[in-house]
Amino acid sequence: MLREISTLLAKDFRLEWRQRAALGGLLLYVGSTVFVCFLSFSLRGGTPPPPAWNALLWVILLFAAINAVAKGFMQESAGQRLYYYTLVRPQAIILAKMLYNALLLTVVALLGLFLYTVFLGNPIQSPGLFVGNLLLGALGFATTLTLVSGIAAKAGGNGATLMAVLGFPIMVPMLLLLVKVSKNALDGLDWSVSQSSVLTLVALNMIVGATSYLLFPFLWRG
Repeated sequence: MLREISTLLAKDFRLEWRQRAALGGLLLYVGSTVFVCFLSFSLRGGTPPPPAWNALLWVILLFAAINAVAKGFMQESAGQRLYYYTLVRPQAIILAKMLYNALLLTVVALLGLFLYTVFLGNPIQSPGLFVGNLLLGALGFATTLTLVSGIAAKAGGNGATLMAVLGFPIMVPMLLLLVKVSKNALDGLDWSVSQSSVLTLVALNMIVGATSYLLFPFLWRG
């Protein structure tokens, strides 16, 4: 299983390197969105208040995650998926996709946070809690959207639209927790105030990962 996951990961990294335009477009999206936000608030004579700062950051990261994960399964044809089916186990495929998307979204989230603080200021009072919550958000987006991407790819048709329709309602509970914890980090509240929300986020990530591991083989054989 580990050998299959490592092989699939190496394949995804090679494909991403060959298609650098897609990665560049994703980074350009994040950078240009942050810059537009900067221009909008600079015209009003200042930086956004912490609640708006927090909400805008998560909106940018959410749509960046959807764009990044959407191409995971959809760039592969039905023939390629059948070929993978004869070589590796479906559990290895979904775990490799989740791990790759988690690494990609972690890089995008950290880069987005860096650009965001450069252009729009840094109101974070508890950096450790905020960055930890950001990493949990990247992992949660990766696990949830990877499974949704697999479902949309098997459904055929306009997979990107189907992924957005299926993914957004699923992401709402996670987004509410992420926004709550990051708001606590902006306010400098003690870790104990956010402990239950952070543990809930960890539990959600574990549940989605376990559900994907158990159910993806049935989806893959469909």
